[in-house]
Amino acid sequence: MRIAKEKVDVKMSIPGAVIRQQTDFGDMNGSGKISAEYFTLSAGVDTTPLFRGLEGNLCQCPHWGFVLHGQLTTTDRNGARETVGANDLFYWPPGHNVKVDADAEIIMFSPQHKHSEVINHMIEKTKG
Repeated sequence: MRIAKEKVDVKMSIPGAVIRQQTDFGDMNGSGKISAEYFTLSAGVDTTPLFRGLEGNLCQCPHWGFVLHGQLTTTDRNGARETVGANDLFYWPPGHNVKVDADAEIIMFSPQHKHSEVINHMIEKTKG
């Protein structure tokens, strides 16, 4: 399957962040369908307030991805930090927050059902 970035549905667009999600992008044996996601994020974006109300106030969905450009730092439930930058592959296990250190674009693959729940939660948080 191939799809151009511009054809991927925008699920959320707020100042500093655009989240695109292509559902039904494949199937992970035993984990269900996956979605492919393209995030455009501005420096300073912090997911902490958007994840409030989720278990542990953290994203509980795993992600596999690639950083096209920029830099991001994740913090896990124990306070451990990991920074990824341009051309890095990454895996973020469940239980994380993300802070954007430098304007970034990333591509992620996530279990569709679980991450759709997280994205919908973030959308609700932005409705004020």
